[in-house]
Amino acid sequence: MPSSVMDHESLKILAQWLKSHGGYRFKSDDPRRLLDGRYPQGLISEAELEALMAVWH
Repeated sequence: MPSSVMDHESLKILAQWLKSHGGYRFKSDDPRRLLDGRYPQGLISEAELEALMAVWH
């Protein structure tokens, strides 16, 4: 199976997450809150988040 194909359970989990979080739009000047709310926890490491924050400001 190609690595680009998701198994049924992973697809179900992603669909649930998108259903729960996909409609959220943050009106915030806090980029950390924006990223935390938009992406699943654990997708972006703390080090990556810090690097993004450094670029953002």
